[in-house]
Amino acid sequence: MTTLEGFTESTFTFEGDTKAVFRAGTGPAVLVISEIPGITPAVAAFARRVVDIGCTAVMPSLFGTPGREISVPYVLDSMSRACISKEFATWAANKTSPMTVWCKALARHEHELCGGPGVGVVGMCLTGNFALAMMVDPVVAAPVLSQPSLPFPITKAMKADLNVSPEDLAAVKARCEAEPDLCVLGLRFTGDPLSPGSRFETLRQALGDSFVGVEIDSSKGNVHHIRAKAHSVLTEDLVDEPGHPTKDALDQVLDLFRSRLLDAG
Repeated sequence: MTTLEGFTESTFTFEGDTKAVFRAGTGPAVLVISEIPGITPAVAAFARRVVDIGCTAVMPSLFGTPGREISVPYVLDSMSRACISKEFATWAANKTSPMTVWCKALARHEHELCGGPGVGVVGMCLTGNFALAMMVDPVVAAPVLSQPSLPFPITKAMKADLNVSPEDLAAVKARCEAEPDLCVLGLRFTGDPLSPGSRFETLRQALGDSFVGVEIDSSKGNVHHIRAKAHSVLTEDLVDEPGHPTKDALDQVLDLFRSRLLDAG
């Protein structure tokens, strides 16, 4: 199977910004917003798991070359391009990445096409906190934050920052208070310097019981032999074996989509 076999390619335009979108499956939509360097084979494999539970997987291409295998040069090139792009708030604290506006428009569009009680959103790495910022739109019913890495954790304040503006965070908190069954799911490895533990602590303080943080032990000598530099919970560092914590995290994500998008519908 080729990387994007089974996906149809189209484009979506909002406010003059046109990007490629890859879709597969039927049922309520789940936006799979890829990590750096782009839609890799591992990202597409995760999207296929979304299709398998009865949802429509929607992968917007925000950077990189869709379908290209991951490599160090490719990662560095995509990272450098994202760093200078105005669409991603890579260095600024208390700021929502402008790209989330386009993503919210795509979520509304896919909800109209696919129906259901709402859409799911999975952000990864640079897009990790996109799902949080997109919750200001009530169409987002199942948000997942996988290894959220923006803003880059340089200072103590940036390590705890959520890559959302105070106004957007207030709107998200209001939603969580008004919708007690709303769950914001976060995933990270404990030793991941790009996604610090203090960021999850900020989420707990801000959202209370509405935030469920899954932190997978990647410390030296950990029982599952997870590498110290593990980063991508649902893709590159996923071990698809029963009882492995990354497989448990994957199952928790898929269960969230089932409960919020399928069972609720």
